[in-house]
Amino acid sequence: MCLRLCLFLLFPIAISSVTTTDTDLPAFREAPAFRNGRECFKTVWSPEDRTHNPSIIHIAMTLDAIYLRGSVAGVFSVLQHASCPENVVFHFIATQRRSADLRRIISSTLPYLTFQIYHFDPNLVRSKISSSIRRALDQPLNYARIYLADLLSASVRRVIYFDSDLVVVDDVAKLWGIELGRHVVGAPEYCHANFTHYFTSRFWSSQGYKSALKGRKPCYFNTGVMVIDLGRWREGRYTVKLETWMRIQKRHRIYELGSLPPFLLVFAGDVEPVEHRWNQHGLGGDNLEGLCRNLHPGPVSLLHWSGKGKPWLRLDSRRPCPLDSLWAPYDLLRYSPLISDS
Repeated sequence: MCLRLCLFLLFPIAISSVTTTDTDLPAFREAPAFRNGRECFKTVWSPEDRTHNPSIIHIAMTLDAIYLRGSVAGVFSVLQHASCPENVVFHFIATQRRSADLRRIISSTLPYLTFQIYHFDPNLVRSKISSSIRRALDQPLNYARIYLADLLSASVRRVIYFDSDLVVVDDVAKLWGIELGRHVVGAPEYCHANFTHYFTSRFWSSQGYKSALKGRKPCYFNTGVMVIDLGRWREGRYTVKLETWMRIQKRHRIYELGSLPPFLLVFAGDVEPVEHRWNQHGLGGDNLEGLCRNLHPGPVSLLHWSGKGKPWLRLDSRRPCPLDSLWAPYDLLRYSPLISDS
């Protein structure tokens, strides 16, 4: 598998133009097939399954035209490093508008992938979204992670949620296997956060609002990488709890950062800690300028370009940050040579 992958990555992609499909979506090269090792218990998943299968790893991601290149790279990275890639099932959340085109692209680029596409209705959240500091944070699909328990089959009891601007460089089974205990969500967390930066003065001037955080550790976590117990989520009606804060935000403007603050208000201080190696986030810089950043100290299992700067855009503009070179090997975008090979 390594030899096949190395040959695959040796093909030059420089001095070229992007190939697009007839729908103006990017076109991709077909990824190599990744097969299970002998230690893997081969299993097959179907959307009609009614029972939980512990041998299958479920991963959810959103899928849209703007972040499609990042999503494909993310999936490719997971499969490349997985010990049992045929046991990984992807659940893609997309709007109805281009789901047929997206399905065709995923099927042709990753023909051996087991996946399902779920239609997300933007009207479900449009009336609950208020503008934030960056337009990308205001898109309805950015809130789709709140509705995974409603969209996915009841037989899916646990899921990993990944953003579309990351690559995995370790076996995802290690992340899947963490024990959540009594917790609903597991994620790398940072427990010396200053929450005054996440909420407005109106929030802090209201005794009712700020009491929601009383007695809880000020632990920030990035919602782009989460392990979620969907069974506990459904039982605790956590979608309703998050929507409640979204409605309050719409009326009273208590925060500025899109879908993150509701998660902090509901889960902060009550998250199962995951090793920081599983979300080396912030590689896209801040939400305003997207400046280059370095890795956090310590080992790395997942690289996450959260923030304004995205590696594919910086690479295309020929103004990449040093760490963008770590994303490039997973880029399956098909290029057309500007000069004929002949």
